[in-house]
Amino acid sequence: MPETRPAETAGGSGRLYGVGVGPGDPELITLKAARLIESADVVAYHAARHGRSNARAIAAGLLRDGQIEEPLIYPVTTETTDHPGGYQGAIDEFYAEAAGRLAAHLDAGRDVVVLAEGDPFFYGSYMHMHKRLAHRYPTEVVPGVTSVSAASAVLGRPLMERDEVLTVLPGTLPPAELAARLAGTDSAAVMKLGRTFDGVREALAKAGRLDDAWYVERATTERERSGPLTDVDPDSVPYFSLALLPSPAATAFVEEGAGKAGRLAPKEAGGNSDTAREEGHTEATGGSVTVVGLGPGDPLWLTPEARAALASADDLVGYLPYLERVATGAHQRKHPSDNRVEAERAAFALDLAKRGRRVAVVSSGDPGVFAMAAAVLEVSEDPQWKDVPVRVVPGLTAAQAVASRAGAPLGHDFCVISLSDRLKPWPVVAARLGAAAAADLVIAVYNPASKTRREQLVNARELLLEHRDADTPVIVGRDVGGPAEAVRITTLGDLDPATVDMRCLLIIGSSQTRAVQRSDGSTFVYTPRHYPAE
Repeated sequence: MPETRPAETAGGSGRLYGVGVGPGDPELITLKAARLIESADVVAYHAARHGRSNARAIAAGLLRDGQIEEPLIYPVTTETTDHPGGYQGAIDEFYAEAAGRLAAHLDAGRDVVVLAEGDPFFYGSYMHMHKRLAHRYPTEVVPGVTSVSAASAVLGRPLMERDEVLTVLPGTLPPAELAARLAGTDSAAVMKLGRTFDGVREALAKAGRLDDAWYVERATTERERSGPLTDVDPDSVPYFSLALLPSPAATAFVEEGAGKAGRLAPKEAGGNSDTAREEGHTEATGGSVTVVGLGPGDPLWLTPEARAALASADDLVGYLPYLERVATGAHQRKHPSDNRVEAERAAFALDLAKRGRRVAVVSSGDPGVFAMAAAVLEVSEDPQWKDVPVRVVPGLTAAQAVASRAGAPLGHDFCVISLSDRLKPWPVVAARLGAAAAADLVIAVYNPASKTRREQLVNARELLLEHRDADTPVIVGRDVGGPAEAVRITTLGDLDPATVDMRCLLIIGSSQTRAVQRSDGSTFVYTPRHYPAE
């Protein structure tokens, strides 16, 4: 790794090395790290107040007589302190004092190696010395094998493949925030367990990832433990452990071929983790249906929960254009269908789930708004699917997306109406539209027109003009969030139904909705939050 060289270095100063010694097995120390440890004048390492250092224990076989050892003993770890600056004050004072001790050796011309368990820059204590000394002395950082890599190897499960995303998280995050991040990634490692274990388990469960999580403790050492996280006793979890969500694609392949590895007893001296993996067990998992909202089109609008549900599915079911928006792993199968077979699609998904498959049924926008959630739940009333779990994952609606592009037209009371009369008679549509107009609600209009439905919007406009002024603002959003996005602001009087198709959504303002011209020529539309008294 390139070394850090200050512009001005004191003559004859020693060199500082941050050296990673890997996760625990001394044979995982790199050749370069071993050479530097053996030749160093001073070997420093961090330790708790009991004086034992994991990093020193790993490198013990490389230390030689005559070397100066500098144990950097933390004054506190997790306990309270009477330091006037509190815990952080005590730690900051310790780092400053430790850096001063190392600086004295460097000023005397001695080379200093600071040992770091795992990698020096991966949640390592060395970085605190680096920040205080690297700008003053020649410095080099030697990477080491991380605990995440070691845990993946111990489990025999890849971290990620193809374009999957790996996220590394500290278990000290609040469970709600941790759950959101876990739901939005393919694979993950959660560090710093110990006292945070219950919160991490809670977060995994909330994110729907608990059954996929693995636990690894003291990887590659004689005290190594690993197995499904659901089998772990929280009271037995030390700080030097992590939770791992392996690659979803690779996990499916591994489980089809070899089953799950499960080993929660420490391995014996000379034990072989491969043997333990062969003694694992296979867990049967029940099928389920998750109805997932993809949002209007922009991938940035896909929620972390929806992303996680898609990634964990075995089968993806939906209308072809929507399925094409979903990236799939090697273990997943897509089942596209026409847009007019919602009931058949729901039955197909439920049947797959009944046979043990994890199925995601996709909808554009939110699945509960004129979409597949109602269809799946209606079909699931059939007794043959009464035992199939069904879950709905919300998505950003088209109405919200169009509104955001124009300003805040939904700032006061509003309603949502579909102009499609395919599943309900037109007199019902007209009656509801008239009632909403009479109530002076802002109206978001879904399914305004199609190739075979051209008169409905013409009739709807005439009905609305009976209750609204012709200059009422109207927003026409087409393919919002997609590559052909277009947003046009017009009025109810000027609205041309011939320019509207099935890919459009309309927002019809109330009597209070305003269209305001900006100095840059743009227009925003909003509905005030207050309503005038009669």
